Amino acid sequence: MTLPLALATSEAMTTSSFPDWHGTTILAVRKGGKTVIAGDGQVSMGQTVVKGNARKVRTLAGGKVLAGFAGATADAFTLIERLEAKLEQYPDQLARACVDLAKDWRTDRYLRKLEAMLLVADKEQIFTVTGVGDVLEPETGVAAIGSGGNYALAAALALAETDLDAETLARRAMAIAARICVYTNGELTVESL
Repeated sequence: MTLPLALATSEAMTTSSFPDWHGTTILAVRKGGKTVIAGDGQVSMGQTVVKGNARKVRTLAGGKVLAGFAGATADAFTLIERLEAKLEQYPDQLARACVDLAKDWRTDRYLRKLEAMLLVADKEQIFTVTGVGDVLEPETGVAAIGSGGNYALAAALALAETDLDAETLARRAMAIAARICVYTNGELTVESL
């Protein structure tokens, strides 16, 4: 027996989760005394682009810290608010603020359910912060997260050997990622220190 289409669709919606939200590429580059975080603007739900100009990069701590996020937007905003509180608690100690956030994120029952990642940087350091307790500093001055992160990372690492400045390098690497990853577009938000 086959179900009517409307009933089958309704049943599928209740038995499965909502479609995956994709569409973030965040890239951090530190070169020549300058730190840049660039993020694309695409948000996709399944095969549909829902928004093309989302702003996924923010300045924090009075302009001393940059943060970009990948994942669920509300979850990411919650984490960014928590990070800002940690930065107030530990001024000019980005590593300590990130480690403390990751510790809370992993141990707090509410925070543990948040589905996002952060890429955080100041003039000297870049960190990837995850919900499993990772606070990773890249070996090079380049890090990336999101669905197009690996494409942007590979492009940035290749371009790092050139004489491009940090912002130009980030913009070119993001353009390459946008050409390859269907969940990444060329509508960039770029913040620098």
